[in-house]
Amino acid sequence: MLEEHLRSLCIARSIAVTVGAKAKKADAMNAELAAALPPAYGLLDQKGVTAWLDLRNKAAHGKYIEYTIEQVRVMLTAVRDFAARTAVA
Repeated sequence: MLEEHLRSLCIARSIAVTVGAKAKKADAMNAELAAALPPAYGLLDQKGVTAWLDLRNKAAHGKYIEYTIEQVRVMLTAVRDFAARTAVA
């Protein structure tokens, strides 16, 4: 959901979502969205997205002891809020 939302925000702002034939990494899209003029969102949201992407990567790579279920719950709520606040019109 998060990476898809970042991709939608990039497309809406004419920011490339590929590097050559490869999909651009979520961290790169996040940085470009925060640096765009005008920015899609501020530094605090950018840092939040970075943290959520890190937690997602830990889960994807089986590093289950590096986070808690409560952190996942908080992240899920925060990502939903972020997506609603930054929705593409």
